[in-house]
Amino acid sequence: MKLDEFDFDLPEELIAQTPLLDRSSSRLLAVNKETGALNDSVFKNITDYMSRGDVLVLNDTKVLPARLFGEKEDTGAKIEMLLLKPVEEAYEVLIRPAKRVKEGTRVSFGHGKLTAVCTAVFDEGIRHVKLEHEGILENVLDELGSMPLPPYIKETLDDNDRYQTVYAKETGSAAAPTAGLHFTDELLDEIKSAGVDVVTITLHVGLGTFRPVSADTIEEHKMHSEYYTVSKEAAERLNRAKSEGRQIISVGTTSTRTLETVVRDYGEFVEASGFTDIFIYPGFQYRAVDTLITNFHLPKSSLVMLVSAFTGRDNIMNAYRHAVEENYRFFSFGDAMIIYGGQTDGN
Repeated sequence: MKLDEFDFDLPEELIAQTPLLDRSSSRLLAVNKETGALNDSVFKNITDYMSRGDVLVLNDTKVLPARLFGEKEDTGAKIEMLLLKPVEEAYEVLIRPAKRVKEGTRVSFGHGKLTAVCTAVFDEGIRHVKLEHEGILENVLDELGSMPLPPYIKETLDDNDRYQTVYAKETGSAAAPTAGLHFTDELLDEIKSAGVDVVTITLHVGLGTFRPVSADTIEEHKMHSEYYTVSKEAAERLNRAKSEGRQIISVGTTSTRTLETVVRDYGEFVEASGFTDIFIYPGFQYRAVDTLITNFHLPKSSLVMLVSAFTGRDNIMNAYRHAVEENYRFFSFGDAMIIYGGQTDGN
């Protein structure tokens, strides 16, 4: 398939720059997976698309304030660094400008409170660095770092917690699983009270979120790997739901990629952890997820391809045209979509 098939026109003013004061007051576009029929709603009405016994799957990853600004120790040149993930005894990072950082380069942050020593050089601005600091790294980052907001967000975030889900727990992401930003504690309590089983898994969001699809033929695109964990308890609850014909509702593309990876690799939900580079695009057969809650994604992105695989490209392009016409808010701090109807058979 050609990359241009996943392009669409988006007025710049529809790109949400700040989160809403009330997370659950964002708009919700409901898309029938089978027919493509659309319904405009509000996110706090999400329970209209859930039934008692359904399983809601949340990604409980927590974003590190992993965007750092420092300078080379030898020249004082300004360097921006984004922590992506730990690799053996080092950290994989994204460096700008990358040409200034070679193997052996030392970059200082916070007047030496944190020092990054480059140990390996890769393409696309990727470096491996050894981090030198006193105390716990998370505490150092809380002091020196800022939230790694996507480049299309130009406004400053006043409260870092607004780029975290209310259920964020496991630290390790370079970006938020943004479909989950619409939930409040009160809404989750309402969902549980309605008899919906809420299950958490973990996928630490990494470079794949920031990397555009550049190949003209999408099958040639390669995803970066991201670390995931599914507990024994979560796997058992998910398998039980599947065997009883109950709906698996995945919150976000990160939860979706994790669930589909596990079922692809093991044939069912199991306790598992590891790295996934699964790339989901039209033609992919979903086996784990029955309903998908997601945001509106960038043109030509792997995320648009993932949702197109779930309900069909024509349905998604029609839904996106409707969202533009109705002035929905797009991307990380924008409105939401639920794609529902029909159950994945798991075979």
